[in-house]
Amino acid sequence: MLKEKSKTRKSSKQFLIEGQREIKLALKGNYELETLLFYPKLFSEEKLKNLTKKPLNIIQISKEVYQKLAHRETTEGLLALAKAKPLVLNELNLRNKNPLILVAEAPEKPGNIGALLRTADAANVDAVIIANPKTDLYNPNIIRSSVGCVFTNQVATGSTEEVINYLKENTINIYCAALQASVDYHTQDYTKPTAIVVGTEATGLSNDWLKHATQNIIIPMQGVIDSMNVSVAAGILIFEAKRQRQFN
Repeated sequence: MLKEKSKTRKSSKQFLIEGQREIKLALKGNYELETLLFYPKLFSEEKLKNLTKKPLNIIQISKEVYQKLAHRETTEGLLALAKAKPLVLNELNLRNKNPLILVAEAPEKPGNIGALLRTADAANVDAVIIANPKTDLYNPNIIRSSVGCVFTNQVATGSTEEVINYLKENTINIYCAALQASVDYHTQDYTKPTAIVVGTEATGLSNDWLKHATQNIIIPMQGVIDSMNVSVAAGILIFEAKRQRQFN
């Protein structure tokens, strides 16, 4: 089932989108919708006419079917069956000659991935790359936690080796958030083509990243613990880069 099985989503190249806001963002992100499903007591057929100008297969569903398909109790009674994009590195379109990219290696929790995507959208980064993904990005929990920002960002996935090669081939500096051989993050220059790379809170980044980094960077901790939530750390680093670029 598309809602629950990553294998099914990958083999069918389809996924479910739930909610009017998320569906509108998917359309804005040039995703192709194949079918709209609506529960008329929550979402009227009249509203469907204002959602998209393209002719779509529209199916009215019962309360029982809606409750089975819906992931959230508060959705407006609207779902869409959409065609997945491949999300491969060679299809990224870096229109900005001085790109700012957020890279996350092996994030597992949908909530963290969603928060990273929201941060990327807020900063209007040029791309988000997930290295060694542990789940597909069309997981309904990621769509929900990102409030649709999985559709508003340019997103790609690949192995750590593939992502490092991609960044080097495009002459993009690699700044890795790490404890080892690091300098304070605000001492570096992010005004040139830059990738900010973050790892998991549990294990950090793999050695491959540390070997190929332009510089390892660290956010100085003033409390007892030596790390923070990955999406919070990414936000601090990305917005420092944005701050520098405003005054460059």
